Amino acid sequence: MPYHKNKQQAFQAAQQGMKDVVDVYTQIEKSDADYGKQLKHLKQEVNEAYQQIQNALEVASEKERLRLEQYERDLRQMVNEVNDES
Repeated sequence: MPYHKNKQQAFQAAQQGMKDVVDVYTQIEKSDADYGKQLKHLKQEVNEAYQQIQNALEVASEKERLRLEQYERDLRQMVNEVNDES
């Protein structure tokens, strides 16, 4: 039973990590004086979310794996969009 709980917690941590990234990503304003600080915060959130996703993938069910892989694609897309704007 502890295995199942750890699996669930790992997936929930990845979900929360993605939510945190999206929250920061949607608040970035390129014209804002704090743009560099915002990018640094986004980078930190992306790195944390990516690590949480990797941890969750180690124990994920097939359904969870598909969702986690989508999270990875979403992260890459956000990073690419930010890099293209710079």
